[in-house]
Amino acid sequence: MKRTGIISFLSILLILQGCNREPRQETPSNASRDNWAFKGFVKADSLNPILSPSTGQVFFCPVTKKEVNWEERNVLNPCAVVRDGKVYMLYRAQDEAMTSRLGLAVSDDGLNFIREKEPVFYPDNDNMKDYEWPGGVEDPRIVESEEGTYILTYTSYDGRTARLCLASSKDLRNWEKHGLVLGEVKYRDTWSKSGAIVSRLENGRVIATRINGKYWMYFGDTDLFICTSDDLIHWEVVENSESGRMISVLHPRPGYFDSRLVEPGPFALVRDQGILLIYNASNASNNNDPGLPKFTYAAGQALFDGERPYRLIGRTDDYFIFPDKPYELTGEVNNVCFVEGLVFFRDKWFLYYGTADSRIAVAVKGM
Repeated sequence: MKRTGIISFLSILLILQGCNREPRQETPSNASRDNWAFKGFVKADSLNPILSPSTGQVFFCPVTKKEVNWEERNVLNPCAVVRDGKVYMLYRAQDEAMTSRLGLAVSDDGLNFIREKEPVFYPDNDNMKDYEWPGGVEDPRIVESEEGTYILTYTSYDGRTARLCLASSKDLRNWEKHGLVLGEVKYRDTWSKSGAIVSRLENGRVIATRINGKYWMYFGDTDLFICTSDDLIHWEVVENSESGRMISVLHPRPGYFDSRLVEPGPFALVRDQGILLIYNASNASNNNDPGLPKFTYAAGQALFDGERPYRLIGRTDDYFIFPDKPYELTGEVNNVCFVEGLVFFRDKWFLYYGTADSRIAVAVKGM
């Protein structure tokens, strides 16, 4: 056979072999192996947990018309914001009936907090009662608008379905509820949680920022999905134009710490490298990270394109915070570190998180 014939034969063979191969999955580059990630958080062991349940906090519930010890069972899953040189923490608290309300605590140093006696956000006899009772209001995230209005995403729970909701305030104490984030009829009864709005850091303020003329939010607690808004109040789910289904932008990974589910942590932060999203994750019962107990909640980080927030460009292979302290290992739900609060305060980053669904702790990172 002539050389040209051999080359032609080999070329055909290679083409046929290529056709039989499994398609190669596109994976994020991890941007020079995670040099974009927030690393170096250190748990404040001498102080943690910084907030624990209290039996001395009594509140008159407008729904039951009875007094209730509103945070006697658990305190957990806080968000935080810097205001007037102090850190304000909004945290979830549960009574013995497991109804959740949001309390407010204030700190001069980001570590030691004084809490207010009554919740500042709770189920009431209003147009959200059907969504918020008896489960309550859960797991807040917070950012500011350009004008200084605080935008709060939270979960309403009626005892059956969790729904992502939104509220706003000028002072962190008086809130206006704006209803369901997924307000379209087709999504109204869809299980939805955990809204992290894309924001920038400016003079210590975390300000919701537009990308291509829109505000963006990551949400979900299985995969992560996205929605957009023109005004931070009314949101539209980003859908696949062919299927009409929500577009998933971050998935669980077999064999990793996030093999069971992924869920947003605090706000998503615009940085030079892209959009940084700290996310919570759970380890599956099998095909998981063998170094963690099944169902362990730990936190990882993902990086999205700064111009196309739906495009994942980096993802950490490992968690950066995980349960290893007694108050993180044992509680209402064992083996949980659940991050939701992040502030830049006095030239340090403070990361606030729920531990074992029972208490609140903090980890700190320098510049």
